Amino acid sequence: MASPRRPQVAAPRIKELRLTGLDNADPQDIESNEQIESCRFNEAEISERDLSGAGFIECEFLGLEAHETELRRAQFVETRIERANAPSFKAARSIWRNATISDSRFGAVEMYEATVQALKISDSKLSFVNLRGASLRDVLFENCVIDELDLGQARAERIAFKDCTVHSLTFDHAVLSNVDLRGLDIERISGVESMSGTVISSLQAADLSGAFARHLGITVND
Repeated sequence: MASPRRPQVAAPRIKELRLTGLDNADPQDIESNEQIESCRFNEAEISERDLSGAGFIECEFLGLEAHETELRRAQFVETRIERANAPSFKAARSIWRNATISDSRFGAVEMYEATVQALKISDSKLSFVNLRGASLRDVLFENCVIDELDLGQARAERIAFKDCTVHSLTFDHAVLSNVDLRGLDIERISGVESMSGTVISSLQAADLSGAFARHLGITVND
């Protein structure tokens, strides 16, 4: 008898970001609710400024200091961010589409209720990432260390991790589809009742057996 076919896992759909013909621009000229297109910002210092509703379309940040910058409802479309540093990154309800973040360090990331479609985050360190209530589709984390990742009440589809570590992962009341955790080293997890739609390895299943047993009310006693 042929063994049943394993269901296929849909990977994030992320296209290569190509930016050409960018104009060098002064980050001090950025204003809230302003749309900026085809600009390159070198070693941009925008900390503690209110840039709510700003839109960046086909832009590039090569070095970015954004501590306590208010980026609520900001848009990052076809935009690349490299070497960002933000002990506090405030981007609630922001929009990210076909964007990349690399070689960056973030402390507290407030992106609750954000809309994210096609985002790659690589070679970065993040302390606390708040994505509660966010809508996430086609997101790849690669070679990242995250202390706490909160996906509570989020809707997530085609999310993957490659060579990543998350110390604490929260799924409470999330709605998930094709969320591939096999490339993720997880230390603690909560919200196992909302893990339908995730993919884990057999080793991860063994590591998480205690959390599964507690959720099901099973006593494991040798």
